[in-house]
Amino acid sequence: MTTATATAPRAFRAASAASAAVALAASVVLLAHATPAVAAGNAVPTYEVKINLTSAALDAGHAPSAAVRSAFGITGSAKPRAYGFYDTDARALDAEGWSVRLRHKDGSSFEETYKKRFPVANGDIDAALDAANDAGFDSGDTNYDAEVDWGYAKQTLSFSNEKSHSSKGYSGTAMPTSGTGRTWLVNDVPGKLADWGSAGWGRSTLQASRLHGPVNASVYGGAWGASDDASIEVLPVVGAGGTGTEYVVELSFKTDSYADAADLHQDAVAVAEANGWLYHGDILKTQLILDRY
Repeated sequence: MTTATATAPRAFRAASAASAAVALAASVVLLAHATPAVAAGNAVPTYEVKINLTSAALDAGHAPSAAVRSAFGITGSAKPRAYGFYDTDARALDAEGWSVRLRHKDGSSFEETYKKRFPVANGDIDAALDAANDAGFDSGDTNYDAEVDWGYAKQTLSFSNEKSHSSKGYSGTAMPTSGTGRTWLVNDVPGKLADWGSAGWGRSTLQASRLHGPVNASVYGGAWGASDDASIEVLPVVGAGGTGTEYVVELSFKTDSYADAADLHQDAVAVAEANGWLYHGDILKTQLILDRY
């Protein structure tokens, strides 16, 4: 009798403890479901001011003239690069705001760039960042770098995923065949593009793409104003009719600061205008190359 009396409370306490543990676990689960997930904040972009110049900015050898170099702090010699964009003939990637570029700088590995663009309307960068956040491009995704391209009259927010491929066997700025480059890019396609819109859409679209290009450019570096990363790219492209050569001249400045970007934009436009070098518009190289190659 004594043994039974002593044993009964211990069993009861064990059962009560087990019940309490179950209840606690259930409450933790309920609390976890009841607490909303905290969304990641908007990405913080860097800025690249891009101003197009006319052919008046070039000398007889199609390089930036001495006056242009002096005006914009360009001190470096020409550095060659070759690149092209991959898309279908119907430009399905471009229609969704995506561009895929393969680039080769002399002496470097191939650069694979997967870029998603969001328009900036009326200078409202915050609204573009909100739209990007809604699409999954936020401060928590460290695979993509956010940048605002600030042209003569328009701005564009972009998110770039950069990867590389060995250039072994390729000298200078030589590019692979269209099929070889496409295989590299498909194998390395990031998840956001691979499943954009629906499972596998981006991967299958890229598999059906071809190389638009390649084109060969020369880039001259320097520093100007608030930017220690100034450059002029001179890009020869085939004429709109499929013959002849036109020269795209792009002056650019990179900075982390919106205020500095605004000053650089204003000052560069003013200097180019005063010297008769300014192209009054925005030449989008991606669109130009997709159109002409």
